[in-house]
Amino acid sequence: MDYVRSDRDSSGARLPLALKILIAGGFGAGKTTLVSALSEVRPLQTEEVLTSVSIGTDDLSGVEGKTTTTVAMDFGRITITEDLQVYLFGTPGQDRFWFLWDELAFGALGAVVLADTRRLADCFPSIDYFEQRGIPFVVGVNHFAGARQFGTEAVRQALDIDPQVPVVLCDARDRQSAKMVLISLVEHVARQRGEPVPVA
Repeated sequence: MDYVRSDRDSSGARLPLALKILIAGGFGAGKTTLVSALSEVRPLQTEEVLTSVSIGTDDLSGVEGKTTTTVAMDFGRITITEDLQVYLFGTPGQDRFWFLWDELAFGALGAVVLADTRRLADCFPSIDYFEQRGIPFVVGVNHFAGARQFGTEAVRQALDIDPQVPVVLCDARDRQSAKMVLISLVEHVARQRGEPVPVA
């Protein structure tokens, strides 16, 4: 199942089509920020403060300024038309919360894997997860101030992903930039299915 469709409810009223997209990536890659930038409603967040208990468990190298972490998911919503809504589910980044992923991934149209070039290897588990399950995904290379910048082809080669998987530069804080990543995903899914590519 790639999306949830219900044209009519029990009273015969028309119900909107809902599409589910996952926002994944390593710890501190910007998943919560991306969902917040895109959501038209105040996003549901399960952020908790990092404490001394996480020392030795959470690797903060490269993201030393991070003070919170997602422990379940982030959730946001975008209304495209009256009959089409997109639900965004941000996944937790640490390994110890991965038991939630199968539930979050069920019924997803596709996924955005956010890559942080300061910790590029952190997005390998997300890429492996979606490749193994045949879930279409794109890679969004999130820009962080002061971090060394790399082109999309350099990132593609470093991640060793298939040529047809889109790699897009983005700023997770910027709504328009984040929107372009989602458009890239929808176009990628359409191409995989042999469907007409939507006009942005």
